Amino acid sequence: MRPSRRAAAVQPFYAMEFGKRALALESQGHPVIRLNLGEPDFGAPPAVLSALEKVADGRPLPYTGATGLPELREAISGFYRSEHDVEVDPGRIVVTAGASAALLLVSAALVDPGDEVLISDPSYPCNRQFAESFGAEVVLVPTTAESRFQLDLPAVQANWTAGTRGIMIATPSNPTGTSIEGSELKAICDFARERDAWRIVDEIYLNLGRRDADGRAPASVLSSDPDAFVINSFSKYFGMTGWRLGWCVVPQDFAPVMERLAQNYYICPSTPAQIAALECFTAQSLEVAEARRLEFERRRAVVLEGLQAAGLPVPVPPDGAFYAYFDVSGTGLGAWEFCERLLAEKHVALTPGKDFGRLGAERYVRLSYAASVAELQEGLARLADFTAALST
Repeated sequence: MRPSRRAAAVQPFYAMEFGKRALALESQGHPVIRLNLGEPDFGAPPAVLSALEKVADGRPLPYTGATGLPELREAISGFYRSEHDVEVDPGRIVVTAGASAALLLVSAALVDPGDEVLISDPSYPCNRQFAESFGAEVVLVPTTAESRFQLDLPAVQANWTAGTRGIMIATPSNPTGTSIEGSELKAICDFARERDAWRIVDEIYLNLGRRDADGRAPASVLSSDPDAFVINSFSKYFGMTGWRLGWCVVPQDFAPVMERLAQNYYICPSTPAQIAALECFTAQSLEVAEARRLEFERRRAVVLEGLQAAGLPVPVPPDGAFYAYFDVSGTGLGAWEFCERLLAEKHVALTPGKDFGRLGAERYVRLSYAASVAELQEGLARLADFTAALST
């Protein structure tokens, strides 16, 4: 037997690969500092954990509807209203088995074989893997530090062809932690919409972005492009990575399409996770999430200072997601060798740029500051020792 061509074409997710190597070192008794995965160390808010304990009392936990509990969809709609000042009909919200399942459904709903899809380089690798699995011809659009490693309108225009059917954008971005300025995002979406192309916007880090002077959260793309396909998750802002719960917002006429796909692909999201997740939107849990967002800002400062001390420049400081994308070219090592040697010699796990595209694959490395300050400080100290040894 042989795997399908689709399966054979899928590249490893190198952040997970380095995680496997870290686990092997830990099994040998080596303390490893894991800065390779975007997994907040806080866990779910306390009220969510309490709700899960209550629901695990032996009661039946049957399937929910394929698009999720109505009351959870209502709560998410309220979250958009209170946090982002935008009205979203709960009927347009589809609760999914993690943001990955949302990307699966949206890709299945939109992509036909041969469709060109524009995605920035660098970008989160799984986004392009989903599109390619449904036959898309992914065009990785080179970006620069001047564009904050994000798509801008001139880059989209320069790479647009008669075969372009859509764009996938993540703001804030993984791996760079950077956001697209609101007017630029609107210009890109307007350009695509005028050409009858779809817009998928990954906003799973949106609520980790900095508040404005009035304390308001960053705007959702839905405020300027209500027909965009928006991906979000409980994993990052609410710290619920292993719960595998996310959502997407889709145009009204796509709601039944998404429901049919979800029914066939995974029946429904986890029932106990959905019930517990209702507690995310209480004042108590939102206060917890906001305190954690501020803690990420503290960690950001620690990381930027530590990388500077290690002689590792960050061309664009992050302003949203908890990642720093730094340049290792001055060390004389490529990104892959840098990460391999750092893990083997100093037991610090990072992710090489190869995960995120072709541009800068051998120049940039991603560090996740989702770990505690103590772990970050220890990891950065080991990193500084490593780079100092390289220069001697």
